[in-house]
Amino acid sequence: MSVLERKQEVEARIATVCRESGRQENDIKIIAVTKYVSLETTEQVLNTGLQHIGENRWQDVKPKWEALHERGTWHFLGHLQTNKVKDVIGKFAYIHSLDRMSLAKELDKQAAGLGITVNCFLQVNISGEATKYGVSPEDFFQFAEEVSKLTHIRVCGLMTMAPYELESEETRPVFRGLRELRDQLNERRIFPYEVTELSMGMSGDFDVAIQEGATWVRLGTVLVGKEG
Repeated sequence: MSVLERKQEVEARIATVCRESGRQENDIKIIAVTKYVSLETTEQVLNTGLQHIGENRWQDVKPKWEALHERGTWHFLGHLQTNKVKDVIGKFAYIHSLDRMSLAKELDKQAAGLGITVNCFLQVNISGEATKYGVSPEDFFQFAEEVSKLTHIRVCGLMTMAPYELESEETRPVFRGLRELRDQLNERRIFPYEVTELSMGMSGDFDVAIQEGATWVRLGTVLVGKEG
């Protein structure tokens, strides 16, 4: 199946979920996760009209970014080491994995040096899995307070990952938990603007994530296939 055919199938599924759950289709944005596919396939993704490309590691994305960055909006999804910030800052429009203050301070410092503001999602480990990155829900509000003092970071939303081994319906409490944290964050007015976005839902569970309020879904295999 071609990337275009997969895109059409995914869009049809999103349309159905939105219709059934009272969401608006244009509130849902698709990030094509291209970390396991080639430069050629990534180009095919952009050729279908998809705008948002998601990658996890700079050393893997570098040739793709150098060839194609003018054509899309790039999202950094993976765990970001502090010493790698200089590689990704200014190249990725969104960082989805802000999960600790050492990273926040380095992003702020590098962004200040470039005279830019970097759009970030605060990554929260809702499920509590030891293998997942992200700030704990218990530490979340204190973390948000500290990040709010940094002048070159704009927190546009929250991000989480559900456990891979769960059936899609079992992921619902994870996604609902993230939405509730975002709503509480706005009620507390920690940031001087509304934090609106929820980056949650992947190939196996994006339908449930959309029902629970996702605004960005991160789709790999179901959208771009798998190579190798």
